[in-house]
Amino acid sequence: MKDRSLVRASDLAAWAYCQRAWFLAQVRQVPHQRPDVLERGVQAHRRHGQRVVQAARLQRAGWALAGAGMLLLLAGLALWLLR
Repeated sequence: MKDRSLVRASDLAAWAYCQRAWFLAQVRQVPHQRPDVLERGVQAHRRHGQRVVQAARLQRAGWALAGAGMLLLLAGLALWLLR
């Protein structure tokens, strides 16, 4: 059973697009007429979400490498100035 205390953006978008389709799917539990198309959309959104997570990880790794590079640069500069 779905948690009805939380309104998801996708539910709002589905309702705004077609209130009757939303009602039939969410209230009456009428199955989708083209479940293959619906499943392809679900899979596409899942893949997109995975790419977003991967991009965030790569961005954090990039910032960490940039920070490490700056520290090495500062250490090299300090060694050069102290010789």
